Amino acid sequence: MRLLRPRPTPPSPAEPGDVLAAAEALHVRLGSRVVLHGVSVAARAGEVLALVGPNGAGKSTLLGALAGDLPVAEGGVRIHGRPASEWSAPELALRRAVLPQSAELSFPFTVEEVVRMGRAPWAAIGAEEDDAAVAEAMARAEVTAFAGRPFSALSGGERARVALARVLAQRASLLLLDEPTAALDLKHQELVLRLCRERARAGDAVVVVLHDLGLAAAYAHRVAILRAGKVAADGPPDEVFSDRLLSEVYDQEVEVLPHPRTGAVLVTPKRDS
Repeated sequence: MRLLRPRPTPPSPAEPGDVLAAAEALHVRLGSRVVLHGVSVAARAGEVLALVGPNGAGKSTLLGALAGDLPVAEGGVRIHGRPASEWSAPELALRRAVLPQSAELSFPFTVEEVVRMGRAPWAAIGAEEDDAAVAEAMARAEVTAFAGRPFSALSGGERARVALARVLAQRASLLLLDEPTAALDLKHQELVLRLCRERARAGDAVVVVLHDLGLAAAYAHRVAILRAGKVAADGPPDEVFSDRLLSEVYDQEVEVLPHPRTGAVLVTPKRDS
């Protein structure tokens, strides 16, 4: 006799400020190397949290840990208030959506088919809004015009936007995005960060790994600056972005300036005239 698995329970709506993912004194070891050393961060409903720092600082590892995808040596990760290990895979998929750095597919799926994959977690509970979720996600990511094209025929930037549309279609309240702007032109970098802000305004928690400090300053409610596997600072960009700290973290002289028109924080490498 075949045993039926219990249907996963969808999450309750989050309240503004609810902690949807938290690392608590987190240590993560990859192979023989400890990559994260006692890291504590929280992703709250209604906020965009940017993870920034130089290459090798542990940003992607922290994102993977917050997704519940990496084993933890010490400390813990809580997702929607429970230890990540206590959620089943189907329950986890209803609560968080993950955008990896690269998206590769071996089979000739169309763009729409790839985006529709984001609805897979809802199949077990009979969601009726799949078509609407897919159409909305493609429109938001501006990929509707090539919905019928093979994913493999797209440029790198187009693939990145399709992958983002898949995450949006999942309609999870915790979005974890790893360098979503890396392959994009200026217009679509701004588009992606505006979408992050939109999802936060709608009540989601968004965690995004960024290398562009200007984008982080413009769109993140909070930034966590990582250095050598530790959090060097965590707070609003206008409070934690300073010439001294960023210059130390990046081993490169940096200037933090007010925008001449808006007063917003601008970050630029210090260059000789």
